[in-house]
Amino acid sequence: MSNDAHPQNLAHTHGPQSPALLTDTIGVTLARTVEKYADRVALIDAPSGRRWTYVEFHRDVRALAAGLLRSDVKKGDRVGLWAPNRFEWVLVQYATAEIGAILVNLNPAYRQNEVSYALKQSGTSVVLAAERFKDSGYASMLAEARPDCPDLREVVTFESAAWTELTAAPSDEELARVAEIAASLSADDPINIQYTSGTTGFPKGATLSHRNIGNNGYLVGELLDYTADDRICLPVPFYHCFGMVMGNLAATSHGAAMVIPGPAFDPKATLDAVAEYRCTSLYGVPTMFIAELALLDAAPDGYAPDLSSLRTGIMAGSPCPEQVMRQVVDRMHMSEVSICYGMTETSPVSTQTRVDDPLELRVTTVGQVGPHLEIKIVAPGTGETLGRNETGELCTRGYSVMTGYWNDPEKTAEAIDADGWMHTGDLAEMDDAGYVRITGRIKDMVIRGGENIYPREIEEFLYTHPDILDAQVIGVPDEKYGEELMAWVRLRDHATDLTVEDVRAFADGKIARHKIPRYVHVVKEFPMTVTGKVRKVAMREEATHILEDLR
Repeated sequence: MSNDAHPQNLAHTHGPQSPALLTDTIGVTLARTVEKYADRVALIDAPSGRRWTYVEFHRDVRALAAGLLRSDVKKGDRVGLWAPNRFEWVLVQYATAEIGAILVNLNPAYRQNEVSYALKQSGTSVVLAAERFKDSGYASMLAEARPDCPDLREVVTFESAAWTELTAAPSDEELARVAEIAASLSADDPINIQYTSGTTGFPKGATLSHRNIGNNGYLVGELLDYTADDRICLPVPFYHCFGMVMGNLAATSHGAAMVIPGPAFDPKATLDAVAEYRCTSLYGVPTMFIAELALLDAAPDGYAPDLSSLRTGIMAGSPCPEQVMRQVVDRMHMSEVSICYGMTETSPVSTQTRVDDPLELRVTTVGQVGPHLEIKIVAPGTGETLGRNETGELCTRGYSVMTGYWNDPEKTAEAIDADGWMHTGDLAEMDDAGYVRITGRIKDMVIRGGENIYPREIEEFLYTHPDILDAQVIGVPDEKYGEELMAWVRLRDHATDLTVEDVRAFADGKIARHKIPRYVHVVKEFPMTVTGKVRKVAMREEATHILEDLR
């Protein structure tokens, strides 16, 4: 803490205490929405053209819940779900919640070792899955996993007769049994396990309750002013909190509609769905919005989707470039677009810009702390609370903090301290009004000759170059300075090449010399996770080989 930082000037703040937190389970919240909005559209699956009203959606959810009970799924049993975005995913999400089963989200990009690890570590007993997706044969991979997963007793694919049986119309007795179990559940019961990306070591299973994710989805929707008139286009993956919490649970707690544009992100399918179904909200990580804007720039003659229905949406998942945010507001009619920040372990959103925030704050910050939450900025290592406008680690406390990592008390204790603070690993600063700026990851910080350099700052500068579409900056080993900066860039269509000399000339006099990248690497795509996050670990590994070739 700086010497002049007094208690009232500490980077520590609480969110508002209204609206009140939900105290019910996800199933009860859904039932209340169905009572109010029975005939409003709940779900639209664009690829098939199918749609469900809330009463129809609730009927199919409870039918699947009854089917799971017939298959001997009990409260607390882990049910794996392995599929891209499709309507079955949404039905499974709510059906497991109805009967207290714990949904285990399986990343659609998992390979054999990864899915085997997740199933075994979680003790999953039943898996519901697509037969295959892209080049992954899920059914065959699950068959191969079974010998290593002693708890796994049943696999049902959506294309099978077993799925048809599972979703068959239930008897009155079966529906009564679903209702009886639903009434016995507590909002504090664990309901979901989501595995972290596992950039170092094995993935950890963040375990989330009804209270965690039900409230986070609801409160995110409240800050976006959602009503039953909204339709939310969801190209973000359901297996991640962005899709299933900020998307699905925000929708069903407000009577809004969930719109699935396709199984995986495609910019044209997304914009087409917005236009056809008159969506009012669109979600995406920055790379998705960049791709949509690029499509509008290079659109074939006659392709001009009507995006005028858009009002709001969320950009999150990774740092949001200022230039991209401004274009989304100006060109996609999303005047009330919000920036959200969080992590799986906090259900996920901790801070969010408000729809009436000045554009300047919505393009330069991740907003203020959410309702019923508490955040602070601390010095890495000591945990001392810093002053406003000082850079340190962001910590979160409140209803959203996970119950822990599944069967891993040691890792849980490392992440959540004795006072209940979740340590995010993200570097941030808080201004005098409580707005937060994310400046990078503690692990991404580059130390060049004793100078701490935050890649985010340099990335934002590179976005102002007329030839650069997207940029990522990493630290690479250097004998003289310990680390040097390397910029990976994607170029706009009109640009043919970009050299390090070009970048130095552009940066000269605009940013400090020690912040100008020593190396520039032009690529078509960045290595990405399925959620659209850039894999800087993979970039550093590849950069090592690139630099060896240069030497």
